Amino acid sequence: MRNLFSLNSLPVGASCRVEKLVCQGLTRRRLLDMGLSEGTIVNVLMKSPAGDPTAYKVRGAVLALRSEEASKVLVKLL
Repeated sequence: MRNLFSLNSLPVGASCRVEKLVCQGLTRRRLLDMGLSEGTIVNVLMKSPAGDPTAYKVRGAVLALRSEEASKVLVKLL
C-alpha cells in the first residue's frame, strides 16, 4: 500500500484521510465508534509533553489516542 502511514507517525499539524484500520475485534469497534472510519479527515493537534498520547481532531471532536492505538490506523496525507 503506497503512500500510507500509520497515524502515530505523523507530525503535529498534519492533515490526513483514514484509509484502513488494521485491527480486529474490540479495538476495531472502539476506533470505529470514535469516528475513525474510512474516508474520515483527521488533524494532528498536539502531543503530550511525554509524547504519548496525542490529540487528534476527528469530525469536530478532539480525541486522545495512545501510540499503540494510533498505529492501527493507516492514513494518506492530504
